[in-house]
Amino acid sequence: MSWLRNALLAAGLALAAGQPAKAETLIAALSTHQIAITSNYTGDQLTVFGLVEREGRTAGRADPYDIVVTVRGPPRMLIVREKERVGPLWVNRQQRRFPERPVFLTVSTNRPISEILSEEAARRERVGLANAQRTPATNVFEFGIGPYRDALIRIMEDKGLYAENERGVTFLSPTLFSAPINVPATAPTGSYEIEIVLYAGGAALARQTTNFEVVKTGMEQSLASAAHERPLLYGLATAALALLFGWLATTIFRRD
Repeated sequence: MSWLRNALLAAGLALAAGQPAKAETLIAALSTHQIAITSNYTGDQLTVFGLVEREGRTAGRADPYDIVVTVRGPPRMLIVREKERVGPLWVNRQQRRFPERPVFLTVSTNRPISEILSEEAARRERVGLANAQRTPATNVFEFGIGPYRDALIRIMEDKGLYAENERGVTFLSPTLFSAPINVPATAPTGSYEIEIVLYAGGAALARQTTNFEVVKTGMEQSLASAAHERPLLYGLATAALALLFGWLATTIFRRD
């Protein structure tokens, strides 16, 4: 059996030699990995910094580098309902569910996506707000879901939770770039994933992922923890405070 082992080893070495080594390496870092929500929180901003490292022995590329930064927030079940007017009333007609969709989604690039990737490649790699709604397992859209998907994107854009910025990445040098990320006050708490992909000539050369968290601190965190850990006590305390403030308002503004 030694001849078979030697043949397999030779075949493996041949395959390894036939695969080109990566010419580029992507290094990325965040200005902060945690955004704290306080009583006066009105939103925040963090910045992605990145560096493209090239293998010194490789020849330069004819095409310039392109960067796509995609930020995905906590996944939730999102529901889009279609309303229909019946007389003077508006009623829900049909609805579509979008399971495990990010509540927060932003896509930043150094130029329009259509100039970086072909339409087919953008769909395949889920680049862009519409393509990010594809189910990763099947990578296809459900039949008839297009209008609901567009409505979902429009609604989330109006809330400031979805955004696409085709000039959101700035190259500070041919290999050094930065991308600011605005996190609005309406962004939910939880973990956020950032995916940075390096392209050249429409081909993905390297990718890097990192993450940050949006957390509550101080009194806000204490109240949120109490509501989840001791719901009965929290409810009684809330009712007692409401009664107390109601009695105070009645006493202060009572007319004799």
